[in-house]
Amino acid sequence: MARDTTTAAGAGTFAYDLQFLSKRDSILLLHNGNSAVIVSPKYQAKVFTSTADGDNGPSFGWVHYKAFNGPLDLHMNAYGGEDRLWLGPEGGRFSLFFPPGARMEFANWKTPAAFDTEAWTVDSRSDSSVTLHKDMQLTNYAGTHLDLTVNRAITILSPPAIGSVLGLILDKSVHVVGYKTTNILTNTSVSPWTVTTGMPCMWMLDMFPPSPGTTIIIPYRQGDASKPATTDYFGEIPADRIQFADGILHFKADGKMRGKLGIHPARAMDVAGSYDSVRHILTIIQFDVDPGAHYLNQEWNTTKPPFSGDAVNAYNDGPLADGSQMGPFYELESVSPAAFLKPGESLTHNHAVFHFTGPESALDAISRQLLGVSVLHQDSTARIQK
Repeated sequence: MARDTTTAAGAGTFAYDLQFLSKRDSILLLHNGNSAVIVSPKYQAKVFTSTADGDNGPSFGWVHYKAFNGPLDLHMNAYGGEDRLWLGPEGGRFSLFFPPGARMEFANWKTPAAFDTEAWTVDSRSDSSVTLHKDMQLTNYAGTHLDLTVNRAITILSPPAIGSVLGLILDKSVHVVGYKTTNILTNTSVSPWTVTTGMPCMWMLDMFPPSPGTTIIIPYRQGDASKPATTDYFGEIPADRIQFADGILHFKADGKMRGKLGIHPARAMDVAGSYDSVRHILTIIQFDVDPGAHYLNQEWNTTKPPFSGDAVNAYNDGPLADGSQMGPFYELESVSPAAFLKPGESLTHNHAVFHFTGPESALDAISRQLLGVSVLHQDSTARIQK
């Protein structure tokens, strides 16, 4: 990747985050031309951020700088990152975040160290890809001890490969970075994971900086009059911040009000995205979805059926009741099916991230093709930006 060393790194640039993270880990830099991706073994094999325009281009991932200072948090160490791998479920009868029998409230909620604070092992690397793994020993809410290994491969893609993967002919005015992740969960226990013992799932969470003009866009399958999304994870999302119309969900992602939603696997498509009309950034995620599989419920209760979960999620950050706030940021997320695995069996979940910048007309053409909706201001996106 071409580097401009004559300009001091400014906040918000890829160079700024590269300098910051390089002081804290032997980060792995994957690159293709002027596009690059930062992968961190120490910080749980996450993709921290990326650029489509060299060192001085915008840094697309959200990095929580304050989290790197001081003692570890007892509940969660939110370092940020535009693609991190967690295991679920968070709540429910097979939760990995609450001790067996504990009340599902914040005081008892703890992210397992294996994907919160512990380093991962690098198995191989090149200029364009890296593979890592982590052996884990976890206990779920049902009291089942789970031995498992997660393998993770991250590969940056060239513009022609991105065009091939997405079925696009890229305009020369558009700058792009894209990478795919292949995530493999293996049961290394001596017993199978069943409806009685419970099992984990893989959960990909992508954190990005918001703007007043950011909208999450999620296509969904039509077919009946039922509501296409769960919209009350943290209280019902107000009607002026969310819109369903013609198989497209719009969700305001300005980092000013907490809200989370999810799409059931029967309604989920294999793509979602966001558009920042202030900075002209179109983000696309593409992932595996199995509409016939069981997905784990992740809500903080044990009353809902354990396999009634969502396959796609989105989150907008906002102030807590006391006025404090971690972000602001927003998230696009995909989830694997429940891992009904016998000893030695594996489950694979693919998840890819793409960022496009350039003239709004060119980004609009990409959005129409991939998301089925225009991002121009006169279109439906603008109606929840007011």
